[in-house]
Amino acid sequence: MAPASRLSTRVLLICAAIGVATGLLGALAGYVSAPVWALAPIVYGLVLGSHVIPGVIAQELLRRPWVALVTHGVAALVAGAFAPQWIGRYLGTALLIGGLQEGIAALARYRIWQRWRFFLSGGIVGAVLAVAMSFALDAGRLAPWALVVFWVLLVLGPVLWTAAGLALGASLRRTGVARAVR
Repeated sequence: MAPASRLSTRVLLICAAIGVATGLLGALAGYVSAPVWALAPIVYGLVLGSHVIPGVIAQELLRRPWVALVTHGVAALVAGAFAPQWIGRYLGTALLIGGLQEGIAALARYRIWQRWRFFLSGGIVGAVLAVAMSFALDAGRLAPWALVVFWVLLVLGPVLWTAAGLALGASLRRTGVARAVR
C-alpha cells in the first residue's frame, strides 16, 4: 500500500479552486501588462504584483507545506489556457513566486503564519522582481525619478496584493472552507 500523501484530496481541491480563480486574474494581468508597460511603465509593478495572490490565499487559508506552489501551478495552467502565448511566463512566475513563498514558509518550518511573515514574503518577492524586471524590461531607459518609482512600486505591488490575499484567505477561513482540513 502506498504511503499517505501530505496533501489530501480535499487540500488539493481547495488549491485547485483557488488556482482557477486566481488564474483568471493572472490571465487578465497578462493582457493588461503590455498596455501598462507601454503607457505607464512606472506602475507595472502593481500589475506584476498580482501574481503573489494564489500562494498568499492558499497559505493563509490552509497553512500547510506545498499549497502555495501547487496553487500557483494550477493558476499558471488556467492563465495559460486563456493566454497561451504567455504559458512559459506564467509557469516561470509560478515557480519563482510560489517557490519563494514556500521557501520563506519553510524557513519558519511552516509554523509562523502571522501577517508580518506574509508581508515579509511579499517584500522579498517584490525585491526579486525589481531586480529581474529591471533587466528584462530595460528599465534603465527610464528617467532617474521614474526608475525609483518603478522600483518602489515593484516592491510595493506584491505587498499590496499580499494584503488583498490575506483578506480573501481570512474570509474563506471564516466561511469554514478549511475547517475539515485541520
